[in-house]
Amino acid sequence: MDDGTHREIDGRDARVTIVDVARRAGVSKSTVSLVLGGSGLVADATRERVSEAMTELGYIYHRGAATLRGAKSGVIGMIINDLSNPFYVELAIGIEQTCQGGAYIPFLANTAESAVRQQQVIRSMREHGAAGLVLAPAMGASASDLKPLVAGLPVVQVMRRLPGLKASSVAPQNKEGARKAVAHLIAVGHRRVAFVGGVASLLVREERLAGYRLALEEAGIPLDPSLVIETPTNYSGGAAAALQLLSLREPATAALCFNDVVAIGLTRALTEADVVVGRDFDVIGFDDIEEAKHMLPALSTVAVNARDLGSRAAQLLMRHLASGDFEPETVLCPTTLVLRKSCRTAGPDAQGGME
Repeated sequence: MDDGTHREIDGRDARVTIVDVARRAGVSKSTVSLVLGGSGLVADATRERVSEAMTELGYIYHRGAATLRGAKSGVIGMIINDLSNPFYVELAIGIEQTCQGGAYIPFLANTAESAVRQQQVIRSMREHGAAGLVLAPAMGASASDLKPLVAGLPVVQVMRRLPGLKASSVAPQNKEGARKAVAHLIAVGHRRVAFVGGVASLLVREERLAGYRLALEEAGIPLDPSLVIETPTNYSGGAAAALQLLSLREPATAALCFNDVVAIGLTRALTEADVVVGRDFDVIGFDDIEEAKHMLPALSTVAVNARDLGSRAAQLLMRHLASGDFEPETVLCPTTLVLRKSCRTAGPDAQGGME
């Protein structure tokens, strides 16, 4: 396993090694190794001379290679499914902030909702000696594909969970959050409430859909399958649902969306269709990303503290690493219904009624 980097020697490409560094600094190879390992046995003047030699030669210490030779890794993998979604950016920040000043440095990878890319990233991080992983599973990922890749490695799933994968998880209270949102829509007069976004393979969607169904059941409203619409979990997915909702024989009058990004796409498409959101049609999202409060109208949503979610996931992983106990744990974080202008807060009589 190589320790150095490439440089040109006498017109040919060569690799800088710790032997080259030792020769330049006038010390032994073992002294260079001690400096690289952060040993306190090396005098400051010697350490400085070795550091200067490394700089002059362009030497780079590959910690992943050292880990594979037996050193303990100070790296954890942070594998995020979709960094185009602001929610996951906040979640990643929460992970990174929690690791600051600690024994581990998080390395970030974005899988862009590709299960294949996710497998490649996990394999690469293991090859470079990652001590553990915080994983937001990509859409279409399966436990059977990941099991051999994460065997013996502590893993904390965050936001999404894969059934059958023996790993800890940190997630919102999806079912209860959705139930509260739909119960509110029913309380202000809606009987035709849609659920928009996500695909059936996502466990988190099934949990939120379960809360939607529960709220309808509690209100004695029959479930209409035509009001449950699968779409990609992005802006385009929400926009695509607008025409479908308005063209039903009995159109929907409100929607709970899988996430805020879908809700924003839906709101924009409804507005373009001259539907006044918050008056003619109520929309509630899920997540409470920063963009939600700056929309016109401002988006009502089921708030999930993304940074806190990421922080808890990082804390749980580091606890596994410190104890050596990788037995799975589940952490469920509370949600809060935040009402803004995209959804009325009083019944139909207070706002001119609904058709």
